[in-house]
Formats: sequence, C-alpha cells, structure tokens
Amino acid sequence: MTLRVQRFATHRRMPWRNGGGVTYEIARRPDHGEFDWRISIAEVAASGAFSSFPGIDRVIMLVDGTEMVLTVNGDRHRLHPLEPFAFDGGADTVGEVAAPMRDLNVMTRRGRATAEFGVLRTAEDTPVQIDRADPLVLVGLTGTVAVSAVHERAELTPLDAVCWSDSPLTVRGAGTVAVVRIRRQVSPADAPAPPR
Repeated sequence: MTLRVQRFATHRRMPWRNGGGVTYEIARRPDHGEFDWRISIAEVAASGAFSSFPGIDRVIMLVDGTEMVLTVNGDRHRLHPLEPFAFDGGADTVGEVAAPMRDLNVMTRRGRATAEFGVLRTAEDTPVQIDRADPLVLVGLTGTVAVSAVHERAELTPLDAVCWSDSPLTVRGAGTVAVVRIRRQVSPADAPAPPR
C-alpha cells in the first residue's frame, strides 16, 4: 500500500445537506450512497442551523477560528479550537460564530461504525508511533509533520490528510495532527454463520 497525502486543495468540495455552507470531504465508506463513516472539513461562514443526520453520531472540532457556540436540543456548549465535541447528528443543532471558521467533522452511522478521535501534539525531536487501525486517518492541523510507514514518507501541512491501514505510522516534526480511528461494527445479519 502506498502512503499518499491528500492535499486540502484536492478534497472533494460539496454543499451542506441544508444548503447553508460548504464542506470538503476527506474520506468516506462506502464511496457512494449512504455512508457508514465520513470525515470532512466544513466552512462555517455565518451562524445558522446544522444539517440533520438522523442515526449518525457526530464529533466536530474547530480547526480554524477562535470559538463556536453550539446549541444542541436547547443546550448550549462553547467550543474552543482543537477540542473535539460529540453530539447526536439528528439533534436540532444551531452554531453561532462571530467570524468565518472551519471545523473538522467525523460522522459514523450507528450500528455500522464508531470512531476514536484525538489530537496529537508533536515535538521536533520526539517521534511518535501511532498503532494501526482499519482505517486510520490523520489530518494536519498546525505546523508541518512527516508521516512514515516502513520505507515510505510524506509530509502533512494544515488540512492535508492521509488514510492508512497497513501498519503503524511514525509522526515526526513540530505540529498538531488529528488522529481518527474507525472501528467497523458488524450487524447480526452481516455476521458469518457459526460452524455446524
């Protein structure tokens, strides 16, 4: 498997489901139709309602901007940069911003997938190894970091991404990276039949 970086300029650009903004899709499975999981970057130009995704668990994190106030089913939450926030994608959700900003979104379909979403801060002289996952998605947030696996190496700058599942990765350099591990869930109907 080749370690390839997907640059921010090549992320698939599309309108929000409710038409209120623009999102840049980093990765999703399946590639077409109803997704089991999806990772994207949303541009929030002004305050407004979030699109409704019933049956979807969402985690968002500010990656460009200073603050967002999220009201989820009437409860207000103040979001700060690089702090993931989880909520029900089907909830009545409104975001309030004082200026345009971007956030990173991780969506998983209940019963099909779950996600572990964390932030890794690296120092120039201290490489960090990240255990494999199927898949594992890294998104650059600040600085420039080098990502390597076996004999391959690539650089991540802010909002670039790499999707990988073959082996552990090593991250070097001074910067901040979002680390998303997707865990697929198998429904009873999809599970293999027990041996007879």
